[in-house]
Amino acid sequence: MKFQVNRDVFSEAVSFAVKLLPQRTTLPILSGVLIEANDGGLVLSSFDYEVSSQTEIQADVEETGTVLVSGRLLAEIAGRLPNAPVRIATEESRITVSCGTATFTLLSMPVEEYPSIPEIGAESGVVPAEEFAAAVAQVAVAASRDDVTPVITGVQLEVRENSLSLVATDRYRVAVREINWDGGTVASEETMTALVPARTLQEVGKTFGHSGTISVAITSRDDRELIAFSADKKTVTSLLIKGNFPPVRRLFPETVDNYAVMNTAELIEATRRVALVLEREAALRYSFSADGLTLEAIGSEQAQASETIDAILTGDDTVVSLKPQFLLDGLGAVHSEFVRISFTKTENPNKPGPVLITSQSSREQAGPDTYRYLLQPNLLLR
Repeated sequence: MKFQVNRDVFSEAVSFAVKLLPQRTTLPILSGVLIEANDGGLVLSSFDYEVSSQTEIQADVEETGTVLVSGRLLAEIAGRLPNAPVRIATEESRITVSCGTATFTLLSMPVEEYPSIPEIGAESGVVPAEEFAAAVAQVAVAASRDDVTPVITGVQLEVRENSLSLVATDRYRVAVREINWDGGTVASEETMTALVPARTLQEVGKTFGHSGTISVAITSRDDRELIAFSADKKTVTSLLIKGNFPPVRRLFPETVDNYAVMNTAELIEATRRVALVLEREAALRYSFSADGLTLEAIGSEQAQASETIDAILTGDDTVVSLKPQFLLDGLGAVHSEFVRISFTKTENPNKPGPVLITSQSSREQAGPDTYRYLLQPNLLLR
């Protein structure tokens, strides 16, 4: 195999191929990147049985062939090469990478032992790339990081007619975002779902965020369900998480009469300041009244803090205790100048229900409800 390729194009392609590979793997061969040189250019692929990445780039190919090489090492080399065309040639089990006056010699890995890259089924639908990337960023933060319960480490994708919902929860909060979905001529009245690992989805959002549109294919083959995202001659596939995602949508109230509206940036800054004195995992006390919102932190005997900011309250005075980082995650995803915090009820009048965070176009006008964030109060400080 022998070819010449643009340095920046090659470096970006290798970086994309290895991005989703685990840092450590029990099978060293799965840390490799498969490079296929054909008359049309190069195809770079990686696969660890859970997730795969594949990209096509242009190159001047003198001799076609296929080689498997350590992915992360090649990515580091490609990222530091001088500004000149990259030439790669193979001879028996050695790969020579030359660029300008720099030359590297690497050992190849046995191609015949590498697993087959998953085949992608027919396209299920198309989503706007920027909207999808923003939705993933808003929702994935609420996914659990505890591998003991894999089903909540993912983001549930739910397709209904012309909309795609992204849902995530870690038991303490739930985030939901809805975006447009174009299913083409295949209109299905049934709900189509896919539970995708949150980390994989976050990388897809970052990688394809400026691609215009992203093609999505949900495939079931040989008892293996996978999802594929494709754009700009790049494809990422992921096995779906098996199991039943909890029915968290029913936790959202249809209407709430008791809520407060405040400036989003002011609430974020006040929360960060007052939380400075808190012990780890402690909650902040938020007291909403006609006079505004008062934040209080009882950190220890040596340090306490409080601050009051403007808030417009509708309904009864309410006091809730919330973990500041969980609240900040929701506030940072609202993307509006003002925010509405709504207070739900429970059967016990002395015990507040979850708070609902939604966008607010102005002090008086509610924003679109395409993003909703439900947060369970921490009752330890009541």
